Amino acid sequence: MNMRPSDDVTVFTSRLHSDPDCSLESLPKMGAQIADATSLLIPEGRLDVVAYSCTSGTAVLGFDKVRQLIQSVRPGIACTTPLTASIEALNAFGSKRVAVLTPYTDEVNEMIARSLEAADKEITSFASFKIVECELMTRVPPEALLRAALAMDTHDADALFISCTALRAVDVVAEIERRLGKPVITAVQALYWHSLRLAGYSKPIDGFGRLFAL
Repeated sequence: MNMRPSDDVTVFTSRLHSDPDCSLESLPKMGAQIADATSLLIPEGRLDVVAYSCTSGTAVLGFDKVRQLIQSVRPGIACTTPLTASIEALNAFGSKRVAVLTPYTDEVNEMIARSLEAADKEITSFASFKIVECELMTRVPPEALLRAALAMDTHDADALFISCTALRAVDVVAEIERRLGKPVITAVQALYWHSLRLAGYSKPIDGFGRLFAL
């Protein structure tokens, strides 16, 4: 909500139940709830885009499946996800070689890596907090994300991608970019940027990284 540029942009939210752990067993369960959750978003009102806000869930379910479920109740509506949006953001910068920081365990990290590689991205380095519990991911302080990003070997990378909408990376994205001297894409930042662009809003927004100038 802090990134909302003006009253021209309105955000509505719905929630999905998720298991306490982020795993290849728990993540697919969200698929059965996506259509119902979408149907609760101002059913009689205008929506320009629907965003499914789970990076790891997208990696496991696949964007095509997520879009199909959303459009089953909102036919033809524009859709995005954090992973889809982050790849679009990397493309917008022309970034081919990507360093990746996540909170996930190895099995989920593998799915993230596969998704990026399928989008023709070369992963130059990969770091993770190796957290299983979703709630603990939300408790990682922004300062820890800053330290972790700066500790990574990003020398050969065109950009840094920080995965997971549970991480509060938006709070430090501008500082990480300043220190690294290259674009930083975070899941929440990219999701919001792509949603705005799909909705037809293209004005720049200050304070949340270089991406919002594109």
